[in-house]
Parts: sequence; C-alpha cells; structure tokens
Amino acid sequence: MKVRCCCFTISLVLLAVGSASLRAEQLNVLFIAVDDLRPQLGCYDYPGMITPNVDELASRGMVFNRAYCQAAVCRASRVSLLLGLRPDTTEIWSNGSRHRHFRNHLPDTVTLPQHFKNHGYHSQSLGKIFHGAFVVRSTWNDPASWSVPAWWPGPRYYYTERGVNVASQVFARKSKTLGVSADQWTDHFVLGLSYEAPEVEDNVLYDGQIADRGIQALREISGKPFFLALGFIRPHLPFIAPKKYWDMYPAHSVKVADNRRPPEDVPPMALTNWGHPRTYTDFPDQGDPSDELVLQLTRGYCACVTYIDAQIGRVLDELDRLDLRDKTVVVVWGDHGWHLGENHIWGKATNFELSTRAPLVVSAPQAKAKGRKTDALVEFVDIYPTLCELAGLSLPDHLEGTSFAPLLDRPDRSWKAAAFSQYPHGSFTGRSIRTDRYRFTRWTAKNKPNEVAGLELYDHQTDPAENTNIAHLPENTELVRRLSTQLGAGWREALPAGD
Repeated sequence: MKVRCCCFTISLVLLAVGSASLRAEQLNVLFIAVDDLRPQLGCYDYPGMITPNVDELASRGMVFNRAYCQAAVCRASRVSLLLGLRPDTTEIWSNGSRHRHFRNHLPDTVTLPQHFKNHGYHSQSLGKIFHGAFVVRSTWNDPASWSVPAWWPGPRYYYTERGVNVASQVFARKSKTLGVSADQWTDHFVLGLSYEAPEVEDNVLYDGQIADRGIQALREISGKPFFLALGFIRPHLPFIAPKKYWDMYPAHSVKVADNRRPPEDVPPMALTNWGHPRTYTDFPDQGDPSDELVLQLTRGYCACVTYIDAQIGRVLDELDRLDLRDKTVVVVWGDHGWHLGENHIWGKATNFELSTRAPLVVSAPQAKAKGRKTDALVEFVDIYPTLCELAGLSLPDHLEGTSFAPLLDRPDRSWKAAAFSQYPHGSFTGRSIRTDRYRFTRWTAKNKPNEVAGLELYDHQTDPAENTNIAHLPENTELVRRLSTQLGAGWREALPAGD
C-alpha cells in the first residue's frame, strides 16, 4: 500500500514538473485563418494544385482529412470556433443581423485569443479573424480579445483599369445609400467584377499586406509568448490574385466541376440561388454562368489559393528565421468550404460536404506523429480546447468542443462518432451530421421544429460527390431512423470514448 502511494506521489511530481516545464517554454500560437478555403491543397491530394508552403507545414504536422465547421458561412463559423461554442448557443446561425455582436447575448464569454491573453500572452489580430472587420470595425473585432487594437488593410477591391471603372460605376449608383461621394469608393467594400488578374506585386493586394504585417509583428513580439492571428481574405470572391499566380494555371489545364446539377431527389430547401456570386456584375442575375465564366472562376479560385499559400510561406519563413518554429504551434484553417458549381451551387451556406468540410493543418512541436494524416472526424469547435491543451493552459468551463490533441500522437485512434453542422434557408432549418460513411440532413420549418420538411442522405462510400439523395429509398428506412436518432441525441453522445 505504501509503495502504491509512493508511486502515485512520484507520478504527481513528474506530472507537475512536466507541466511546469511546458509552461516555462510557453509555446506560442500562430493562428492562420483563410476565408472560403476548401481542402483544395496539395497536402489533401488535390490534383494540380500548387501549394508548397502549406504542404511543407503538413510535413511537419498533421492533416485533418475530415474537419467540419459548425455553420458554413463566415460569421457563424468564426464565432463558433473563437468562442468554442456551437451555433445554437451563440445564437449566430448566419451572416444576418449585421449589427448584432455575440457579446449582446454572451457578454462574459472568454474567446480563444482572450483566454491566451488572460494567461500572459500577447494576443494580436491582423486581417480577418472575427467576421465583419471591414463593416463595423471596432465592434466586430472584439477589443477584449486582443492585447493591441486589431488591424486590417484596405479594402481596395480592384486593381486593373477595367475593374476600377466597373466598381466606380457600381459605387456611383450606391453612393447615396452609403452616404459618401463617388470619388471615395476605394475606401469602401464595393462589388464589381467576380475575378481579376492584375500585374502587381503581392503586397499591393491586402493579403500581401497582411503577410507584411505578420512578419513585422513576429519580429516585434518574438521575445514574449504570443497568440498571433492572421486572417487572409482570399480565396473569397472576387477572385483576385496577381497575374503570375493565374499563369500557373493555364486555361487548358484547369478542370471544372463535372456535376454542375442538383443532387437527384434533393429537397428544394437544400439548394441556394447563389445570392453572393450574383451580386457581381459579370455573374448572371438568373440562370447558370457561361462556360467561359465557369472556367475563369475555377481558374481564379486556384490562383487565389496559391497566392495565399505564398503569403503563408513568407510568414513561416520568418518564423524559421527567428528560430521560433520549435516553440510555436501553427494552425492553418479555412472557415468553411465552397462550391465551384458542384451540386448546382456557387458559394457556401449549405449543409453539403463541400460547404461544411474545410482544411485543418496543425503543427505542434510536442506532437509525436509528424507528417501524418488522420481520417478522424473533428469539428472546428474543437480547436479552442486543443490549442489550450497544447499550450498547457486550463480549459474554460463553457467549451462545447473536445481537444483533438491525442490525435497528434495517435492519428488512427478511435474518435468521434459524428460531426455536426447546421444552416438555415428561408423558413427552414437544416441540421446535418457526418458519420464515418454517411452525411444525413434533417430539414424542419422554423415554426414547426418537430415536423420533418425534408431529408437528405448521401453514402460517401459510393457517392462522395453527393450526387444522389437516397433518404427515401425503402431499403434505407432503418438507416434513416438510426441516423435521425443519432442527430437528435446531439454532439455530447458522439464524443470519443476513452481508451
């Protein structure tokens, strides 16, 4: 009995020493967000993509093949991730209610960067981290989260003569509504062309400026523990990247989506009318885009991804130059996916796989399984507790995610049974789960949450592109019942079991 007690005491001492050593090092966090980025990267085995810098990061870390956002739109996804809470708790389900800040509903909730700041870290935001930085700046960027005021460039959206002229005309028509004169359009968010390939240097565009600021910030804060958040805007529309990146994707080499049609037997509320793309002057107000526009948008998306990869590489090079790589957890994530015409959708804001699945690459100095990939189901709400665990910080009580740090050592271990996402369309709400094999979505009317208005079921073993809804096939009745029960049981019942 005494021996047991002694061993237990020694274990506690060793644990305390290990924790103290970890805290003494105070691992930094480089937190890189990329807007509208789907897993279209070389490290995700996406053919033809040129992304050497994120691929190199993946060789030092881990690629999460099946990472899912909780709501496939910027504002709701980012708030969920940064608060570690799901949309039904944040009560932010979309980009709507533009002037409603999450602190109106959750005034005392500690955000991810705020938690690091409260533990002695320098916390800094450059670019788009919270959604809305270009709209209501001081309100949307949540000053409580940062050690210094958040910074963002621009926006100046167009750079070619044609792009500037088109945007000027659009702004002139809207100037009365915006309350500014037409010659001030460059200081505001203006929609014009959906793509552009200006012959400019990288840092003429604001993502290049974010990389410049990130490099400068690393030099300034390298002597203290930091949580540095960089939010790149591309590949969000309009697809603008310097021409040299477009040249890497000649038109003849670009493969467009071959399933630009709705899934068979899909309920109508699952689809969208592509509201955001249709706000651009060269995208049709109704009907499908031309084959030429489809090609250029697909090509432009590729160019923007490679442009952002180059900016990430510049920042990572500086991290190496400052000898900080072995002292820093690096995480690269896209806030949600994007449809490039697949499933007859342009944009995000759906419950399909292409909207809800996004890239997640994590490189942690203490991880044992470097250069590996995992097929474990993880959720963006899990990032908050994971970064806390990797940095040796205590976890706040409010979190609704699970640290996936154990996967960084054992990527093939058993994990969550399902990932949960949701998105509203009009008077309907869709709730979706992704299991190992299936995606299942249940649609209900907002005023009748107990009545099913539509069901979707896709078998990713036989139909990974989600081309055919099989929810109503008689042979799937029992499967639908089981998945409905699993969806209704919620995320707590899908948590990983202990070893």
